[in-house]
Amino acid sequence: MPQRNSPKLLPLPALRRRLVAERRAGRRIVFTNGVFDLLHPGHVRYLAAARALGDALVVGLNSDDSVRRLKGPDRPILRCLERAEVLAGLAAVDHLIVFDEDTPRGLIAALLPDVLVKGADWAADDIAGGDEVRAAGGRVERIDLVPGVSTTELIRRLRGT
Repeated sequence: MPQRNSPKLLPLPALRRRLVAERRAGRRIVFTNGVFDLLHPGHVRYLAAARALGDALVVGLNSDDSVRRLKGPDRPILRCLERAEVLAGLAAVDHLIVFDEDTPRGLIAALLPDVLVKGADWAADDIAGGDEVRAAGGRVERIDLVPGVSTTELIRRLRGT
């Protein structure tokens, strides 16, 4: 688990307390997750669109071990704390939490956001945590991605392949 490098990066108990206070204030909680390696305009637009669906955006960030399991031994390019620092600098991101599992299903079940957001490349039924969010009265939203803009594409261009 990375050390705290930003007031936005919280462990689960502290984040749960913060979200209780936000809900008491009438704020709608939005959650999304991802690797967010080599932050690019597609990420920035996606996070801004996710934030616009509520009052506070929580970003679940895959740990380095999780990224290696999902993307292979050459990833991530940026370590978890570096990715967290970049994300914390975005106005759209209110809270960050790192998770080590391959999916954030358990984290989502613990937080039960009002809105769960993923990219439109995900089928609604395949979004981890979607069933839990809907069962608690929340909704799942899918956001269109910027065509041709992805970390995988950036890496391919950098390698000249």
